[in-house]
Amino acid sequence: MDLSRYLSLFVAEAGEHLAGYGRDLVQLEQAVRDGRAAQATIDSLFRHAHSVKGMSASMQLEGISALAHKAEDLVDVFRKDPSRLDGEAVDVLLAAGDALQVMVQAAARGEKPDAEPALVERLVAAARRTREERAATPGAAEPTSDGAPRLRARSAGATLRAAGEAAPEPVSGTQRANVETPAAAAPPPGPVDAGPRTPRRVSIDVEIAASCPVPAVRAFLVVKKLAALGAVARSAPSVDELKAGRIPGKKLQVLLDTAETLQAIEKALGQISDLGGVLLKEAEPERPGAAAPGAPAAPAAKEAAEPARTVRVKTEILDGFLDAVGELILATARIREIGKAIPAASRPHLDEGVDRLSAIVKDLHDKVMAVRMTPLALVTEGLPRAARDLARRVGKQVEVEIRGAEIEIDRAILEELSDPLLHVLRNAIDHGVEAPHLRLLAGKPATARVILQARRERDRVILELSDDGKGMDPVRLKAAAVARGAISADQAAALSDREALLLCCLPGVSTAEAVTDVSGRGVGMDAVKRTVEGLGGTLEIESAPGAGSRFTFWLPLTVAVQPVLLVRVGEEVLGLPIAKVHGAAQVEVSRLDRSQGGPVLLYDGELVPVHDLTRLLGFPDAPPRDDRAVVVAEGGEAGRIGLAVDALLGQQEAVLKPLGSPLEEVPGLSAVTVLGNGRPVFILDVQRLLAA
Repeated sequence: MDLSRYLSLFVAEAGEHLAGYGRDLVQLEQAVRDGRAAQATIDSLFRHAHSVKGMSASMQLEGISALAHKAEDLVDVFRKDPSRLDGEAVDVLLAAGDALQVMVQAAARGEKPDAEPALVERLVAAARRTREERAATPGAAEPTSDGAPRLRARSAGATLRAAGEAAPEPVSGTQRANVETPAAAAPPPGPVDAGPRTPRRVSIDVEIAASCPVPAVRAFLVVKKLAALGAVARSAPSVDELKAGRIPGKKLQVLLDTAETLQAIEKALGQISDLGGVLLKEAEPERPGAAAPGAPAAPAAKEAAEPARTVRVKTEILDGFLDAVGELILATARIREIGKAIPAASRPHLDEGVDRLSAIVKDLHDKVMAVRMTPLALVTEGLPRAARDLARRVGKQVEVEIRGAEIEIDRAILEELSDPLLHVLRNAIDHGVEAPHLRLLAGKPATARVILQARRERDRVILELSDDGKGMDPVRLKAAAVARGAISADQAAALSDREALLLCCLPGVSTAEAVTDVSGRGVGMDAVKRTVEGLGGTLEIESAPGAGSRFTFWLPLTVAVQPVLLVRVGEEVLGLPIAKVHGAAQVEVSRLDRSQGGPVLLYDGELVPVHDLTRLLGFPDAPPRDDRAVVVAEGGEAGRIGLAVDALLGQQEAVLKPLGSPLEEVPGLSAVTVLGNGRPVFILDVQRLLAA
């Protein structure tokens, strides 16, 4: 049977399980070290390994299944005694997870990868070592007065107990609540299926898990697995209905003629993930006129409403959909502009139709954006693993806590956030937090804490990554920037501490005491700041010596449609992102105060230097005008600046389009949009414009 049609589904689901596998491992290691309850985490870890094994076996990928099975065996050892989990065991389990990821990607290319023998042997050796150590330790699992096992940790006197967790009940040989219960669990006492192994009819009722994205495909795999154990007499829904994607109520019933025991059938189905429940029983002889399994019965109570169904959509389709909706927005604005030329007496019906069209297009746009919104967890779930690996490498103890990972943001922004977040995290671990003995001398816990917190404020998402390390010294940063030639000594002296902290984002500026292959060269923070600002956001840094640092990313929810302020400079109309605009004022330039040879505007208690946008853009000089509008905008390292323009034209929601070559090379331009009258308008990047 051709399984290639299910390959993309297998790759996607296996990737999700392996991501959870790595996340659970890091959490488990931290829980054991802190003496917290770990049983739920280790059970989740086991289920991830078990699911990958089952799915790969169904896809006839024996190499992946074999490696996942050995990882599952090692995890099962620690299920009995989590306290024996150590860094060496976590290392080999993480290596197995990485290898499984590589093998799954190879399978996506149509290959059938084999497990690496050396890695398999490491897993086997780790399991054997742990079993031998456990057997050699008296009272490894002593009962407590309340009947719960007490597990001895390796450090003297340390104990770990999963408080409030009851032992699992025995699973019946004829009914199983969850097929992902490990097959290695102790079987119930007595024979599961007494009687001769002669062909007989068995009824199998299967319920697909509510979270399964393609229940019909999962049910088809169940029928295929059962067909290998005997002859499928009947299935409801039928195989043809399953191939067509129909499975009412996510329930499947199969009549199987087989000589296998019920236990063997149950074990075979246990290799298939996303099954909510399985019920096995001997089928009674069919009576004439009896209804076929799954046929409609007498009217009964109405079934509970099915959970919402989901489908997987390629991101390229979503991108094309968003582009099409953007064109609809522009076309609607164009129709509205053309309608202004129609006599007023004939316009009401047109205006009514355009208003209706505009409302429909806006609703469609909102729905498309809702589909594109993706939980922040997509980029944050790998950070604890990255922190754990780097901390072990540099001999530090670090715990990463992530808050607000459920907040959703545009997928296009998430794709750009992965590298900046990882870079700031690596800097925090390599240079921000101290070694354990130095932290103890400073009166801090040996284990450093790095917290990534996300929150939403109206149409903005704020990400804060903070640590409790040694912090950054503004004075040293100023000295490093001057030594590097990035700024002059006079400029450094005029900077506030808050402005001085942003000097770490200049290329080559670093106060690291040692250069490593991880960080310390002053390369990277400039890319972080550039990426954040390219997304229409801003970066803020707060720090104090000995008190840690906080990096704050202010980001828009989406980059596809943004509000812009339209301004006129000479005969040109330009746009400024509203997120970068602090305010505006109408002034007489000749009456402004002057500082360092240029005019300055007193705005919000601060003197803001005013630049003529006409000259910044290199437009031909127009007759001088004294009455100008000044837009106060964010200017990056320069802080707030004023841009003198000829007129303010108002605010507008703009569909932003990226610039192609050669316009993308022009300093000061970030995107382009089209007004309702068909006129293209360039969106300015103020920081790049000032740096040009």
